[in-house]
Parts: sequence; C-alpha cells; structure tokens
Amino acid sequence: MRRVHGGRWPAWAATAVLLTVAAACGNPDAGAGDAGSGTGTGTGDAGSGSPTPSGPRPSPSHARFVDDIEWSDGGGRVGMYYAAGRGLMEQHQETAGGPWSRPRLVYATEGDACQSITLKAFRGTVTAIANWGVYCADGEPPTESVAAVGTRGLSAWDTKATEDFDGWEKAAPVAGTGDLLFTNSSTEWLTRLRWSPTGGFGEVEDIRR
Repeated sequence: MRRVHGGRWPAWAATAVLLTVAAACGNPDAGAGDAGSGTGTGTGDAGSGSPTPSGPRPSPSHARFVDDIEWSDGGGRVGMYYAAGRGLMEQHQETAGGPWSRPRLVYATEGDACQSITLKAFRGTVTAIANWGVYCADGEPPTESVAAVGTRGLSAWDTKATEDFDGWEKAAPVAGTGDLLFTNSSTEWLTRLRWSPTGGFGEVEDIRR
C-alpha cells in the first residue's frame, strides 16, 4: 500500500506560512505612522480633528518693563524695556485693563543697555530717557543717551541721541508753553535739550554756570 505524503503539515511548516502571510499584509500601525509623517500639514494638530482657529488673535501681553507709568486720563499705561541687540522698546494701553499694543522699536542701537529707563507723562505726552554704554549696567557712565517724546496717543515718537554724554537727568515742562526740556547739570555746566510740539527737538546747549 502506498502512503500518501502531505495529508498533514508539520508544525514548523504551518508556522512558516503564517509568518509569510503576516509579512505580505504588513503592519497597519507602522504604515499609518509613516504616511502621517510624510504628508502632514505642519499644524501639529492634523490628527486631532479640531479645526484651526480662524478668529482674531488676542492682543499680546506686555514684556517685563524696566519702567512703566500711567499716562492717560483713562488709566492707560506705557512701559519700556531694553531689547538686546535691538534698542529701546515700548508698549502701551489706551485704558486701564485694556489690551497692550504690539512692541514698538523707539530707538535702534546694538549698544550695551544701562540699568534704568526714566518715564514721565506731561499733558498727554510721554518723555523717556534711556542710556547705553560699555559696562554702564555695572555703574560706568553712559556714552549714548536718548531723549524721546511720545505724541498722538503714542502713535509717534521723536528721539534725539547724544553721544559721549553722561546722560539726561530729568525732563520737565516749560512754563507757559507746550515745550519740554531735558537737562543735565553739574557744578560748572548746565546742559539742556528743548523739544516743541511744532519743531521737535532742537540742538543740545551747554551753558556755563
């Protein structure tokens, strides 16, 4: 009697067939991951099913100011800070608790910032004094001093830079006018800089005492 071979597969043969079928079908999880990495939109949320927000963006918050003051009748505030390698930056609120404006570059410089900024408000205008210089943050005198005046709801800023100068000490209104005066005084000299609403900044004056 002849024996017919192949009536039953040995265990190793069955295992080999199953492995071959699995390899041919592939791993569905791995394939999906590869497809996602190659065709994504770059939003980072493409797989979440959530729509991308299309409404207006909220106004930015303010930076960490070196100095800030109240400047408007509505309780708005204005603040300034130094941005390394850029210069003097400003942000403001129109009213108390309102949104902060986007950062504005008031004066551009790559100099080393000093430790302070001085802000004052006069009749709807804002004055700023800021200084730069090598090691001035450690107490050395500044070598670059800026006087700035913000007008038209702080939508415009006039600036005047003075080099090789110890810096302005204060700003004050000139009685009977809309002018402002920046000053620095010593035992021998009074240095001053005048600003007017119509002509902007004048020239720096040194007056011997």
